[in-house]
Amino acid sequence: MENLALIESFSEFKDDKMIDRVTLMAILEDVFRSALKRKYGDDDNFDIIINPDKGDLEIWRNRVVVADGEVEDDNSEIELAAARKIEPDYEVGEDVAEEVKLVQLGRRAILALRQNLIAKIHEHDNTNIYKHFKELEGELYSAEVHHIRHRAIILLDDEGNEIIMPKDRQINSDFFRKGENVRGIIESVELRGNKPNIILSRTSPKFLEKLFEQEIPEVFDGLITVKAVVREPGEKAKVAVDSYDDRIDPVGACVGVKGSRIHGIVRELGNENIDVINWTANTQLYIARALSPAKIISMEINEETKKAEVKLNPEEVSKAIGRRGHNIRLAGKLTGYEIDVIRDGSDEDVELTEFSDEIESWIIEEFSKIGLDTAKSILEQDVADLVKRTDLEEETVIAVVNILKSEFED
Repeated sequence: MENLALIESFSEFKDDKMIDRVTLMAILEDVFRSALKRKYGDDDNFDIIINPDKGDLEIWRNRVVVADGEVEDDNSEIELAAARKIEPDYEVGEDVAEEVKLVQLGRRAILALRQNLIAKIHEHDNTNIYKHFKELEGELYSAEVHHIRHRAIILLDDEGNEIIMPKDRQINSDFFRKGENVRGIIESVELRGNKPNIILSRTSPKFLEKLFEQEIPEVFDGLITVKAVVREPGEKAKVAVDSYDDRIDPVGACVGVKGSRIHGIVRELGNENIDVINWTANTQLYIARALSPAKIISMEINEETKKAEVKLNPEEVSKAIGRRGHNIRLAGKLTGYEIDVIRDGSDEDVELTEFSDEIESWIIEEFSKIGLDTAKSILEQDVADLVKRTDLEEETVIAVVNILKSEFED
């Protein structure tokens, strides 16, 4: 009965964890052999017969009969007198098979055996989860918010698997409540100990690429190819697309009429501004498109240093640089070139707002209050006089003057 009592839950394990019969039998045999090794020192001479469907278990210990008093290894040998208590007609040299009851292993060994069995089942389960999610790396995945922590959100999928979305994998504007469904990309899967660590990301460029595949049929069907994606999550993104079919306008197909197709993606990403451009192998044209909406006058490219000098009219500079420099940074990442912007017509006066990438807006506003709206109008003033007339520190005024001077020196 004790054998049956120990393994009466085998079938439940098999059903709950979806373990196939062969695997379950291998786990069970491994667990019992470990217990036998601890008890007898070796398990080579034991036969284990398991029927997990019925909960049947038999353990047989095989020993060779030796003359009384000549036993050297009591695990593999048995005295003649002891053998004849099992069967009276045993002779020296014969093999004896004796059934071992679990109670003979001792109470502690049985408790350890139970714990070991549960651990092995969980280990197998975790290995399967790891393999399953490893195959899903780079794919879209949805899960429900289970717990919100300061540094991460803990999610559970429909199977009860735990998925982690760290703070730095969340878009700044993201705000989720418990029970809410979250969509992201399986970024990485690692085994920590025996437990799989599954990371979901909403900031990965791959997430945006997969959203394009899901939301735009031509991308899903392979008629349009997403060649490159760069992002500053929640702020701005650039996506380069191409089509091998000349009849298809890849940008138009991705954006849709009045932005109808891309609107859902923008909303999913917290109103991230997405520029879709046509990919091209022509480097100059590619850089020009990447700097959109700015219009370029001329460009010089150094292929060795991977640098591009782009000349623009003063009114186009702020467009090329973009809010907080997002546009020019993303254009550089998209094309693989370090892009330097040069204002054309530098011997003419330049509006102070054109320097918004280098001078903070509140400083420009201070100068505007006293009627100084252009670069030359400031350079014509004395620094000490500017300090008196504005609410700016002398160091700030000097820094602004140096920026403006360098523009005209260039």
